[in-house]
Amino acid sequence: MRRILNATYKAAGMLSAFLILAICLLISAQIVLNGMGRLMPGVLPSTIPSYADFAGFMLAGATFLAMAYTLRSGGHIRVNLVVQRLSPRVVLIAEFLALTVASVFVGYALYFSGALVLESLYYGDVSNGIIPVPLWLPQSAMTFGMGLLLIALLHSLVDLITTGTSVLNTPDEV
Repeated sequence: MRRILNATYKAAGMLSAFLILAICLLISAQIVLNGMGRLMPGVLPSTIPSYADFAGFMLAGATFLAMAYTLRSGGHIRVNLVVQRLSPRVVLIAEFLALTVASVFVGYALYFSGALVLESLYYGDVSNGIIPVPLWLPQSAMTFGMGLLLIALLHSLVDLITTGTSVLNTPDEV
């Protein structure tokens, strides 16, 4: 099960990286079209319709899809100045509390994110850009990423309880 979860976190992280790359390509294409429109007016369109909307949707997807992978790989910011001064037992208690509180908050956010997707589906909400995009699509990516983060938090909590060692280590800790 651990291998499947780790592979899922990694796949979501890779999809997040792909979305960041897609944002770069989209914005670069828009810049090129702006330049071409000034140099050779009328030859090519000067804008990509709703490019800002698409970039925003991809950014939201990339952000939420990367959270679980970032947590499990130790990439989240941690207050090492405080943690390094605590005894190992207090560190375990602090991590347990942090993972528990984070799980509750993420679970709460996941519930309402899922409700938002269902509401957008029910009402047929679309974006207000030139190209109307059903809002449940980007909202679903956000909800999936948040669900994956909740699984990663619970996975980390189970690891903490079963191993009795700190699981929220950053790779470059001193």
